[in-house]
Amino acid sequence: MKKPSAPHGHDSGPTAAPSPATPDVRTVGGYLVERLQALGVKHVFGIPGDYVLGLYRLLDESPIQVVGMTREDNAGFAADAYARIHGLGCVCVTYCVGGLSTCNSIAGAYAEKSPVIVLSGSPGMNERAHNPMLHHKVKNFDTQFKVFRQITAASAVLDHPETAFRDIDRVLEAALRFKRPVYLELPRDQTHARQAAPHHPHAGLPPSDPAALREALDEAAALLTSAKRPMILADVEIHRFRLQDRLLELAESTGMPIATTILGKSVISEAHPLFAGVYEGAMGRPEVTDLVENADCLLMLGCFLTDINLGIFTAKLDPSKSIDVTSEDLRIRHHHYRDVRLDDFLDGLIRRKLVVAGTPVPPRGNPFEAAVASPESPVTSSLLFGRLNALLKAHTEITVIADIGDSLFGAADLEIHRHTEFLSPAYYTSMGFGVPAAVGASMASAGPRILVIVGDGAFQMTGMELATIARHGLNPIVVVLNNHGYTTERFLLEGPFNDIHNWEYHRIPEVLGAGMGLEVRNVRQLDESLAAAWANTGSFSLLNVHLDRYDRSPALERMASKLSKMVDNRDR
Repeated sequence: MKKPSAPHGHDSGPTAAPSPATPDVRTVGGYLVERLQALGVKHVFGIPGDYVLGLYRLLDESPIQVVGMTREDNAGFAADAYARIHGLGCVCVTYCVGGLSTCNSIAGAYAEKSPVIVLSGSPGMNERAHNPMLHHKVKNFDTQFKVFRQITAASAVLDHPETAFRDIDRVLEAALRFKRPVYLELPRDQTHARQAAPHHPHAGLPPSDPAALREALDEAAALLTSAKRPMILADVEIHRFRLQDRLLELAESTGMPIATTILGKSVISEAHPLFAGVYEGAMGRPEVTDLVENADCLLMLGCFLTDINLGIFTAKLDPSKSIDVTSEDLRIRHHHYRDVRLDDFLDGLIRRKLVVAGTPVPPRGNPFEAAVASPESPVTSSLLFGRLNALLKAHTEITVIADIGDSLFGAADLEIHRHTEFLSPAYYTSMGFGVPAAVGASMASAGPRILVIVGDGAFQMTGMELATIARHGLNPIVVVLNNHGYTTERFLLEGPFNDIHNWEYHRIPEVLGAGMGLEVRNVRQLDESLAAAWANTGSFSLLNVHLDRYDRSPALERMASKLSKMVDNRDR
């Protein structure tokens, strides 16, 4: 039994230029494992099954640690969170019953540009003769492959050793280039198939078109240096391409303030003097909204213009005043430039040493309820998030994982002190991300403590992944917002369909035989429980925080207020 590898820090992510395969790698499965190692993958999440056991054996014999999960979709969430921190994640499952179970979490990773490698076993090529009815099969043998083609950037079935090695390189390169999931299916009789000819992996990703890059930089520099109120709006691709340090270098060299979207939250420390806040359209704080929407040159770096990022389409961004740069397109006002890489564009702006007008950063107020409250007062959402914000200020090395709904909206106002330490499915918004993501985040980085904020509805979907957390001795703090239902939906359309059965969440550690459970009904209990949870470093802590069914965070209150005004105006 090999010794499990230790979790690693933020600086040990995958490399864009693969190293050559070792001479003794002669099989398809062996080469695949070798490529994962060369790209820096240290953990693979999944559940074994007979069609993939041969690959599991190869993984087990390698330095890669296999992390067994309780459900395949949870394995996908864990690999997604791992990829967001480490740079590349991997999930390994069996055919159809395993692979198709991961579809939702992999679709979320695709939507939010998180590079997860999906490895699936499948029936052997020799077993497929005469189209037999083998277990796990759905319709045709290529049904699962066709499904994953719709939610990945590249895919391949490794059914011939003559092409398998090349396909492995092609698919893995796509994960690095596009920062989206990819799919590799390995029929079980091909795991030990020997290579047909010598093979060496490709090196590096294609560079930018130099002429297009130069012209784009010329136009962008002219706009930025002539603007009176320039600023930066940073988003998810800064995380995915690991460009946080270069973003900060550009901001500090020019003095331009940085706002982020929810997906881009924590691209830099939010305690930095140039951090202006999270831009969420009408959902955001008014001073941040005004700053972004009144900029006469908005440098948008790696932005996804989604309904959530735009405050349910309440944002007002003028394309004629924008420089919009992503990995897929570069638009300056109404001009488009092709084949310009985001990292090359950032480096080019830094090298030009631009001198731009200063844009003042608005002072930051406290969006949460005042810290002073009666010890026996019931806990409100605003007070809870205020206490969590104080915890983040007192202990800066904390990674926050916010599930969706008011867990996400309330957490958007938290101040994150280190980069890439806020994780949430803020665009795809799939319930149940939080607890399994804590597994992936814990494996990806040994340093920060994990704080999971999850609603009771989302917890009931995937919260029992605490079993994996207990098995590996991980110590996240899991805060369950217990209001007996789906808060956000209640404010959209009230009805009994938004209610769920109440669990005694704080008693789950009794079932698992591990962890610490704490019940919170008032402010005194909240303060005592947070202190006890922080001190409990040997296991997970689960806080069952009772809230009124109609209570909501300041961010959700802002959104509800703005949307109601919009509806009123349309009715007039």
